[in-house]
Amino acid sequence: MAKLFKEWSKSQKGTYTMTDMTGQWHRVIMVSTHASLAAYEENSKKMMADTPKNRAMNEKFKDMNDMYVSGSREIYRVW
Repeated sequence: MAKLFKEWSKSQKGTYTMTDMTGQWHRVIMVSTHASLAAYEENSKKMMADTPKNRAMNEKFKDMNDMYVSGSREIYRVW
């Protein structure tokens, strides 16, 4: 899964893939930077748009749900 996210993050400006190799499970963390929540929402719309590029990436991620146990989304403000 980390390899898939690493490939995807290369195509997204300001997006990074991190892995945490400690603890009971290997963790994959996606980090993205945006100027505001509005910019985040706009970028999310672009990622969901029906384009050839997005369809190709979605095909690669089609079995992703079988690769993880749980997940969450957190939004931080960096000061």
